[in-house]
Amino acid sequence: MGNRVPQLMGILNVTPDSFFDGGAYFSPEKAILRGRQLWEEGSDIIDIGGASSRPGASFVEEEEEIRRAIPIIEALSKIVPIPLSIDTNRPKVARMALEAGASFINDISGFTHPEMREIASHSNADLCVMHAQGTPSTMQINPSYPEGVVPHLMHFFEKQIKLLTDLGIKEERIILDPGIGFGKTVEHNISILKAIPEFKRFGLRVLIGASRKGFMRKILNKTSSELLPATLGIHTICMVSGADIIRVHDVKEHKDIISIYTHV
Repeated sequence: MGNRVPQLMGILNVTPDSFFDGGAYFSPEKAILRGRQLWEEGSDIIDIGGASSRPGASFVEEEEEIRRAIPIIEALSKIVPIPLSIDTNRPKVARMALEAGASFINDISGFTHPEMREIASHSNADLCVMHAQGTPSTMQINPSYPEGVVPHLMHFFEKQIKLLTDLGIKEERIILDPGIGFGKTVEHNISILKAIPEFKRFGLRVLIGASRKGFMRKILNKTSSELLPATLGIHTICMVSGADIIRVHDVKEHKDIISIYTHV
């Protein structure tokens, strides 16, 4: 029978400064080719972002984010038969992405903005509620959770789920992402990874995105380019713990571990 099959969300950063592949797919031509490649390698969803949210990332004007991301969504919606996600916390960008063919909103601010919730309520899109403490420019400056990071996340998710469902949004559209590395220390991230069964108590899908992130770099004293084995190890643990969607840079390699996992 085997295990259930987690979904893979392939990362497509159309930015010059993302922490791992910054600039590699900044031109529209390269971005579209990469999007097709992510689908061919086995992505179930492609997550397209026009503004880096890495720690210390510089501010990107809204119009620049639109210029980068929306044409890629328009182009890929015509050539790949899988859901396209917009990775943004700006209402205008989210709205334009939906109009361009996206069917998934990945909001790093967790739909804390009322206008984002309003856009969500008037769409049929899947909604990823991600937690972040602070902004990309400040979030790794002494992140702190006096009540504990997991209780904090449980309260945050409970509140955001209620705000969304009160607008008539069905729970099956809501996905929870604890935001690995977004205002968290190494210890916070480890606590989160151990708590996936707790997040599953809401009865909703859980997304984990630990791909090549800094906490592994700090543990192993390696560069991001050397973290594929550690990423595969962490994400395998997450799948066993109940994660439903894994957000990754390396789709082909993750497809292999999912094939093995679902046969065990």
